[in-house]
Amino acid sequence: MGNPAEVYFQVLNIAKDSSPQEIRTAYRALVKKWHPDKHPPSSRPEAEAKFKAISQAYEALNDQQENRSMVGANNDRPGGGVEPRHRSQELQKPRCAGNSAREFKDEYRSTKAGAVAATAVARPAFSSFSGPVKTKPPPVERKLECTLEELCRGCKKEIKFTRNVITNKGLIVRKEETQTVRVKPGWKKGTKITFEGMGDERRGCLPADAIFVISEKEHPVFKRKGNDLVMKVEVPLVNALTGWFFSFRLLTGEKMSCSFQDEIIYPGYEKVIKGQGMPSAHDKGVRGDLRMKFHIVFPTQLSDEQLSGIKELLKDMT
Repeated sequence: MGNPAEVYFQVLNIAKDSSPQEIRTAYRALVKKWHPDKHPPSSRPEAEAKFKAISQAYEALNDQQENRSMVGANNDRPGGGVEPRHRSQELQKPRCAGNSAREFKDEYRSTKAGAVAATAVARPAFSSFSGPVKTKPPPVERKLECTLEELCRGCKKEIKFTRNVITNKGLIVRKEETQTVRVKPGWKKGTKITFEGMGDERRGCLPADAIFVISEKEHPVFKRKGNDLVMKVEVPLVNALTGWFFSFRLLTGEKMSCSFQDEIIYPGYEKVIKGQGMPSAHDKGVRGDLRMKFHIVFPTQLSDEQLSGIKELLKDMT
Protein backbone atom coordinates (compact mmCIF):
# COMPACT_ATOMS: atom_id res chain seq x y z
CA MET A 1 0.00 0.00 0.00
CA GLY A 2 1.40 3.44 -0.98
CA ASN A 3 2.07 6.27 1.42
CA PRO A 4 -1.28 7.83 2.40
CA ALA A 5 0.38 11.24 2.31
CA GLU A 6 0.40 11.01 -1.49
CA VAL A 7 -3.39 11.03 -1.43
CA TYR A 8 -3.38 14.28 0.55
CA PHE A 9 -1.12 15.94 -2.01
CA GLN A 10 -3.49 14.76 -4.76
CA VAL A 11 -6.49 16.21 -2.90
CA LEU A 12 -4.77 19.61 -2.73
CA ASN A 13 -3.60 19.20 -6.36
CA ILE A 14 0.05 19.93 -5.55
CA ALA A 15 3.39 18.16 -6.01
CA LYS A 16 4.78 15.86 -3.31
CA ASP A 17 7.79 18.13 -2.77
CA SER A 18 5.66 21.26 -2.21
CA SER A 19 6.82 23.67 0.47
CA PRO A 20 4.65 24.53 3.51
CA GLN A 21 3.83 27.89 1.91
CA GLU A 22 2.69 26.17 -1.32
CA ILE A 23 0.54 23.75 0.70
CA ARG A 24 -1.04 26.62 2.56
CA THR A 25 -1.71 28.63 -0.62
CA ALA A 26 -3.35 25.65 -2.34
CA TYR A 27 -5.48 24.97 0.73
CA ARG A 28 -6.76 28.53 0.96
CA ALA A 29 -7.73 28.61 -2.72
CA LEU A 30 -9.52 25.25 -2.64
CA VAL A 31 -11.38 25.82 0.62
CA LYS A 32 -12.80 29.07 -0.76
CA LYS A 33 -13.81 27.39 -4.02
CA TRP A 34 -15.52 24.40 -2.39
CA HIS A 35 -17.09 26.01 0.68
CA PRO A 36 -20.71 24.70 0.80
CA ASP A 37 -22.20 28.18 1.24
CA LYS A 38 -21.00 29.10 -2.26
CA HIS A 39 -22.92 26.27 -3.93
CA PRO A 40 -26.62 25.78 -4.71
CA PRO A 41 -28.54 22.97 -2.96
CA SER A 42 -28.15 20.69 -5.98
CA SER A 43 -24.35 20.61 -5.75
CA ARG A 44 -23.96 21.25 -2.01
CA PRO A 45 -23.45 17.57 -1.00
CA GLU A 46 -20.49 17.30 -3.41
CA ALA A 47 -19.09 20.61 -2.16
CA GLU A 48 -19.39 19.50 1.47
CA ALA A 49 -17.55 16.26 0.75
CA LYS A 50 -14.72 18.04 -1.08
CA PHE A 51 -14.50 20.76 1.55
CA LYS A 52 -14.06 18.16 4.28
CA ALA A 53 -11.49 16.19 2.26
CA ILE A 54 -9.50 19.37 1.60
CA SER A 55 -9.55 20.35 5.29
CA GLN A 56 -8.48 16.87 6.38
CA ALA A 57 -5.67 16.72 3.81
CA TYR A 58 -4.34 20.06 4.97
CA GLU A 59 -4.48 19.00 8.63
CA ALA A 60 -2.63 15.76 7.87
CA LEU A 61 0.12 17.48 5.88
CA ASN A 62 0.42 20.17 8.51
CA ASP A 63 0.91 17.50 11.19
CA GLN A 64 3.47 15.77 8.99
CA GLN A 65 5.49 18.99 8.74
CA GLU A 66 5.36 19.42 12.52
CA ASN A 67 6.45 15.82 13.10
CA ARG A 68 9.40 16.26 10.73
CA SER A 69 10.44 19.38 12.60
CA MET A 70 10.22 17.51 15.91
CA VAL A 71 12.28 14.60 14.59
CA GLY A 72 14.88 16.98 13.22
CA ALA A 73 15.14 18.74 16.54
CA ASN A 74 15.47 15.51 18.50
CA ASN A 75 18.08 14.13 16.12
CA ASP A 76 20.31 16.94 17.33
CA ARG A 77 19.99 15.63 20.88
CA PRO A 78 22.77 13.43 22.33
CA GLY A 79 22.18 9.89 21.09
CA GLY A 80 19.95 11.09 18.23
CA GLY A 81 16.79 9.58 19.75
CA VAL A 82 13.28 10.90 19.56
CA GLU A 83 11.75 11.81 22.89
CA PRO A 84 8.65 9.64 23.38
CA ARG A 85 5.29 11.39 23.75
CA HIS A 86 2.57 10.45 26.23
CA ARG A 87 -0.57 8.83 24.77
CA SER A 88 -2.73 11.70 25.92
CA GLN A 89 -0.62 14.05 23.79
CA GLU A 90 -1.23 11.96 20.71
CA LEU A 91 -4.95 12.16 21.27
CA GLN A 92 -4.97 15.94 21.40
CA LYS A 93 -6.48 17.86 18.51
CA PRO A 94 -3.86 18.64 15.86
CA ARG A 95 -2.62 22.19 15.96
CA CYS A 96 -3.54 24.11 12.84
CA ALA A 97 -1.73 26.82 10.96
CA GLY A 98 -3.11 30.35 11.22
CA ASN A 99 -5.66 29.84 8.45
CA SER A 100 -7.08 26.40 9.23
CA ALA A 101 -10.62 25.24 8.48
CA ARG A 102 -11.72 26.17 11.99
CA GLU A 103 -10.87 29.82 11.34
CA PHE A 104 -12.84 29.76 8.09
CA LYS A 105 -16.00 29.04 10.10
CA ASP A 106 -16.62 32.69 10.98
CA GLU A 107 -15.42 34.01 7.63
CA TYR A 108 -17.94 31.92 5.73
CA ARG A 109 -20.83 31.93 8.20
CA SER A 110 -23.89 32.19 6.00
CA THR A 111 -26.11 35.28 5.76
CA LYS A 112 -28.41 34.39 2.86
CA ALA A 113 -31.23 36.56 1.52
CA GLY A 114 -31.73 38.35 4.77
CA ALA A 115 -31.54 35.21 6.84
CA VAL A 116 -29.08 34.62 9.53
CA ALA A 117 -27.76 31.24 8.72
CA ALA A 118 -25.92 29.27 11.32
CA THR A 119 -24.04 27.14 8.82
CA ALA A 120 -22.58 23.76 9.71
CA VAL A 121 -18.82 23.70 9.06
CA ALA A 122 -17.22 20.34 9.58
CA ARG A 123 -14.42 20.20 12.09
CA PRO A 124 -11.31 18.49 10.76
CA ALA A 125 -11.33 14.78 11.52
CA PHE A 126 -8.44 13.21 13.40
CA SER A 127 -6.13 11.75 10.82
CA SER A 128 -3.23 9.37 10.92
CA PHE A 129 -1.25 7.52 8.30
CA SER A 130 -2.22 4.15 9.75
CA GLY A 131 -5.94 4.19 8.96
CA PRO A 132 -8.68 5.83 6.87
CA VAL A 133 -9.78 9.41 7.50
CA LYS A 134 -13.28 9.75 8.96
CA THR A 135 -15.65 11.92 6.98
CA LYS A 136 -18.85 13.64 8.08
CA PRO A 137 -22.08 12.80 6.19
CA PRO A 138 -24.26 15.63 4.86
CA PRO A 139 -26.39 17.33 7.54
CA VAL A 140 -29.99 16.33 8.21
CA GLU A 141 -32.34 19.28 7.67
CA ARG A 142 -35.78 19.70 9.26
CA LYS A 143 -38.34 22.51 9.22
CA LEU A 144 -39.13 24.57 12.30
CA GLU A 145 -42.44 26.39 11.86
CA CYS A 146 -42.89 29.76 13.57
CA THR A 147 -45.74 32.25 13.61
CA LEU A 148 -45.17 35.91 12.72
CA GLU A 149 -45.81 36.73 16.37
CA GLU A 150 -43.00 34.37 17.45
CA LEU A 151 -40.61 35.82 14.87
CA CYS A 152 -41.54 39.35 15.96
CA ARG A 153 -41.28 38.91 19.72
CA GLY A 154 -38.80 36.04 19.89
CA CYS A 155 -39.54 32.82 21.75
CA LYS A 156 -38.13 29.56 23.06
CA LYS A 157 -39.18 26.38 21.24
CA GLU A 158 -38.52 22.85 22.41
CA ILE A 159 -38.08 20.44 19.54
CA LYS A 160 -38.07 16.66 19.52
CA PHE A 161 -36.61 14.50 16.77
CA THR A 162 -35.20 11.03 16.25
CA ARG A 163 -31.86 10.03 14.80
CA ASN A 164 -29.73 6.95 14.20
CA VAL A 165 -27.10 6.28 16.85
CA ILE A 166 -24.50 3.53 17.23
CA THR A 167 -24.60 1.58 20.50
CA ASN A 168 -21.57 0.25 22.38
CA LYS A 169 -22.22 -3.09 20.68
CA GLY A 170 -22.07 -1.53 17.22
CA LEU A 171 -25.81 -1.69 16.57
CA ILE A 172 -27.67 1.19 14.91
CA VAL A 173 -30.84 2.17 16.80
CA ARG A 174 -33.30 5.06 16.73
CA LYS A 175 -33.00 7.54 19.58
CA GLU A 176 -35.29 10.43 20.48
CA GLU A 177 -33.58 13.74 21.16
CA THR A 178 -34.85 16.97 22.68
CA GLN A 179 -33.24 20.34 21.99
CA THR A 180 -34.19 23.93 22.72
CA VAL A 181 -34.08 26.68 20.10
CA ARG A 182 -34.16 30.31 21.19
CA VAL A 183 -35.80 32.17 18.31
CA LYS A 184 -34.47 35.72 18.19
CA PRO A 185 -36.72 38.67 17.30
CA GLY A 186 -36.44 39.43 13.59
CA TRP A 187 -35.40 35.99 12.36
CA LYS A 188 -36.65 35.28 8.86
CA LYS A 189 -37.77 32.34 6.82
CA GLY A 190 -34.69 30.34 5.84
CA THR A 191 -32.68 31.05 8.99
CA LYS A 192 -30.71 27.93 9.94
CA ILE A 193 -29.94 26.63 13.41
CA THR A 194 -27.22 23.96 13.55
CA PHE A 195 -26.68 21.34 16.26
CA GLU A 196 -23.24 19.94 15.51
CA GLY A 197 -22.95 16.15 15.73
CA MET A 198 -26.67 15.69 16.49
CA GLY A 199 -27.57 14.12 13.14
CA ASP A 200 -27.48 10.46 12.13
CA GLU A 201 -24.48 8.34 13.03
CA ARG A 202 -22.87 5.93 10.55
CA ARG A 203 -20.18 3.33 11.03
CA GLY A 204 -16.75 4.70 10.14
CA CYS A 205 -18.02 8.30 9.94
CA LEU A 206 -18.26 11.31 12.17
CA PRO A 207 -21.81 12.10 13.37
CA ALA A 208 -23.73 14.31 10.96
CA ASP A 209 -25.05 17.72 11.98
CA ALA A 210 -28.76 18.41 12.58
CA ILE A 211 -30.04 21.60 10.98
CA PHE A 212 -33.40 23.23 11.62
CA VAL A 213 -34.63 25.71 9.00
CA ILE A 214 -37.11 28.40 10.05
CA SER A 215 -40.37 28.41 8.08
CA GLU A 216 -43.02 31.07 8.45
CA LYS A 217 -46.69 30.25 9.05
CA GLU A 218 -49.19 32.26 7.01
CA HIS A 219 -50.79 35.08 9.01
CA PRO A 220 -54.47 36.06 8.58
CA VAL A 221 -53.77 39.82 8.71
CA PHE A 222 -50.12 40.61 8.02
CA LYS A 223 -47.70 39.59 5.29
CA ARG A 224 -43.97 40.06 5.69
CA LYS A 225 -41.85 41.83 3.07
CA GLY A 226 -38.28 41.97 4.34
CA ASN A 227 -38.61 43.82 7.66
CA ASP A 228 -41.83 45.55 6.58
CA LEU A 229 -45.33 44.30 7.33
CA VAL A 230 -48.08 44.67 4.73
CA MET A 231 -51.69 44.87 5.92
CA LYS A 232 -54.61 44.79 3.49
CA VAL A 233 -57.65 46.72 4.71
CA GLU A 234 -61.15 46.68 3.21
CA VAL A 235 -63.06 49.96 3.57
CA PRO A 236 -66.65 50.61 2.42
CA LEU A 237 -67.01 53.24 -0.30
CA VAL A 238 -69.00 55.63 1.87
CA ASN A 239 -66.33 55.57 4.58
CA ALA A 240 -63.57 56.01 2.03
CA LEU A 241 -65.25 59.25 0.93
CA THR A 242 -66.58 60.63 4.19
CA GLY A 243 -64.05 59.50 6.80
CA TRP A 244 -63.25 56.34 8.71
CA PHE A 245 -61.93 55.12 12.05
CA PHE A 246 -60.78 51.60 12.87
CA SER A 247 -58.47 49.78 15.28
CA PHE A 248 -56.42 46.58 15.20
CA ARG A 249 -53.71 44.73 17.14
CA LEU A 250 -50.05 44.64 16.17
CA LEU A 251 -47.97 41.46 16.34
CA THR A 252 -46.67 42.60 19.72
CA GLY A 253 -50.24 42.55 21.06
CA GLU A 254 -50.40 46.34 21.30
CA LYS A 255 -53.66 47.96 20.13
CA MET A 256 -53.41 50.64 17.42
CA SER A 257 -56.11 53.00 16.14
CA CYS A 258 -56.20 54.87 12.83
CA SER A 259 -58.42 57.80 11.92
CA PHE A 260 -59.10 59.05 8.39
CA GLN A 261 -61.21 62.18 8.86
CA ASP A 262 -59.36 64.58 6.59
CA GLU A 263 -58.27 62.04 3.97
CA ILE A 264 -60.08 60.46 1.06
CA ILE A 265 -59.17 56.83 0.66
CA TYR A 266 -58.92 56.11 -3.06
CA PRO A 267 -58.04 52.86 -4.93
CA GLY A 268 -54.33 52.17 -4.51
CA TYR A 269 -54.06 54.42 -1.46
CA GLU A 270 -51.33 53.33 0.97
CA LYS A 271 -50.56 54.60 4.45
CA VAL A 272 -47.13 53.96 5.97
CA ILE A 273 -46.62 53.87 9.74
CA LYS A 274 -42.91 54.12 10.47
CA GLY A 275 -41.25 51.72 12.90
CA GLN A 276 -44.22 49.37 13.34
CA GLY A 277 -42.90 46.52 11.22
CA MET A 278 -40.63 43.59 12.13
CA PRO A 279 -37.51 44.11 14.24
CA SER A 280 -34.11 43.72 12.62
CA ALA A 281 -32.24 40.60 13.68
CA HIS A 282 -28.90 42.40 13.17
CA ASP A 283 -29.50 45.99 14.32
CA LYS A 284 -30.91 46.34 17.82
CA GLY A 285 -33.71 48.88 18.06
CA VAL A 286 -34.26 49.06 14.29
CA ARG A 287 -37.67 48.08 12.93
CA GLY A 288 -39.33 48.02 9.53
CA ASP A 289 -42.52 49.86 8.62
CA LEU A 290 -46.20 48.92 8.60
CA ARG A 291 -47.72 49.44 5.14
CA MET A 292 -51.52 49.60 5.04
CA LYS A 293 -52.99 48.97 1.59
CA PHE A 294 -56.67 49.78 1.14
CA HIS A 295 -59.23 47.98 -0.95
CA ILE A 296 -62.42 49.96 -1.63
CA VAL A 297 -65.58 47.88 -1.29
CA PHE A 298 -68.26 49.13 -3.70
CA PRO A 299 -71.95 48.44 -3.07
CA THR A 300 -73.53 45.77 -5.23
CA GLN A 301 -76.76 47.78 -5.66
CA LEU A 302 -78.17 51.26 -4.94
CA SER A 303 -81.69 52.51 -4.34
CA ASP A 304 -83.18 55.23 -6.52
CA GLU A 305 -82.78 57.71 -3.67
CA GLN A 306 -79.08 56.82 -3.28
CA LEU A 307 -78.49 57.16 -7.01
CA SER A 308 -80.11 60.59 -7.04
CA GLY A 309 -77.99 61.68 -4.08
CA ILE A 310 -74.78 60.54 -5.79
CA LYS A 311 -75.72 62.37 -9.01
CA GLU A 312 -76.36 65.59 -7.09
CA LEU A 313 -73.04 65.21 -5.30
CA LEU A 314 -71.17 64.71 -8.54
CA LYS A 315 -72.81 67.81 -10.06
CA ASP A 316 -71.60 69.89 -7.13
CA MET A 317 -68.03 68.54 -7.59
CA THR A 318 -67.84 69.50 -11.30
